[in-house]
Amino acid sequence: MKKRKHLTSSEIDKLLEASLNTTYGIRNYCLIYLAFTHGLRVSELCYLRLSDLDLKQKTICIYRLKNGFSTVQPLREKEIEMLERWLILRKSFPGEDSDWLFLSMKGTKLSRKRIYSLISSLGEQASISIKVHPHMLRHSCGFALADQGIDTRLIQDYLGHRNIQHTVTYTASNSARFLKLWK
Repeated sequence: MKKRKHLTSSEIDKLLEASLNTTYGIRNYCLIYLAFTHGLRVSELCYLRLSDLDLKQKTICIYRLKNGFSTVQPLREKEIEMLERWLILRKSFPGEDSDWLFLSMKGTKLSRKRIYSLISSLGEQASISIKVHPHMLRHSCGFALADQGIDTRLIQDYLGHRNIQHTVTYTASNSARFLKLWK
């Protein structure tokens, strides 16, 4: 039996809620929300910089790894609000003059290992029935966009996939696309 590789929207909500009950809840909420809404790989999340954000223009530069297409993407109001809250808290961290967006308690860039551990732990705290890991947020983004009926090519560009076959996985499993077949 195949294991599910993504989280449902209610599981994403539980994960975000659990993140707020941690020491650095705003940071954790922010990183989970950005990873989900922009379909970020954990390394792409680690390497986000303050200079990638333009809160006045409401944009974020996403530099895709694995030879993917990098893009400038819009930030939604909720993202901007949480980022502004994080940036205020971030000023109290050692290394606050660093360009890395997400800092550890020591003031260094959060590592892949730390983000994996954090998200895994939050999945348990949120009582999510499957083992949660960061890449599930990327898959969850793809499935959520497909469920909204977003065009496969647009999802491909948004996630930075060079090969459409990597994107088709999200749209092929969307049962809503069959609803209009027999009308």
